[in-house]
Amino acid sequence: MKFNVNWYERLPSTNTFLKELVELKDQLPSGTVVAAREQTQGRGRMAREWLSSANENLTFSLLLSDKIETNKWPSATMAAAVSVAEVLEEEGVEASLKWPNDVLVNGRKICGILAERISQGLIIGIGLNVNMQSADHIDQPATSVLIETGRRANVDDLLANLLKHLSVRLDEWVLGGFSKVRKNWEAKVPNIGKTVTVRDGSAFRTGILSGFGENGELLLRDESGNLSTIWAGDLSV
Repeated sequence: MKFNVNWYERLPSTNTFLKELVELKDQLPSGTVVAAREQTQGRGRMAREWLSSANENLTFSLLLSDKIETNKWPSATMAAAVSVAEVLEEEGVEASLKWPNDVLVNGRKICGILAERISQGLIIGIGLNVNMQSADHIDQPATSVLIETGRRANVDDLLANLLKHLSVRLDEWVLGGFSKVRKNWEAKVPNIGKTVTVRDGSAFRTGILSGFGENGELLLRDESGNLSTIWAGDLSV
């Protein structure tokens, strides 16, 4: 997969801006990337804010064509998360993955990924904490490359390297869906076989995380041994 990168100094949300570009331009090519040096109204799952001060973190969104089979869409963020974890390891940061779209370091969030379906396909937004010095302003345990390593990273270089990994993993995903990234995904998920809770709105379900289905759906086994399939929710251990 090839990418066409467009940098902007300041955007409210890279996902929203890319959606607007799609609406304005016919046939915007798959692989179009919108990156912002400062993001003021970024969004995560469950209406969480994802803000980024100027030149502090890596915030970008990419467009995937609608030619990809729709049954593959749910695991797109999982393929992206594998790529992020691989890049972090090259930076000396050992990362783990939390279904469906978070990258953690020692239980603290370092990256969030948000996928949104649109008429032309799918937009994947990635927010990676790079040079953030403190997580005190965030409403959940969080960290950054700087906090973990004690050194600042070049955001442009980090994006270039991440896109190389995304090119490989997304190409695999396009060809075979979740099955092509399953091994790399599950190798970085620490709570398979453990008791977890999944929240979806006001509903909570607790059971043993038994793995993932062919399209990345979570498989949860309750105390009676019944296996349930879960497509969306917020997981906690």
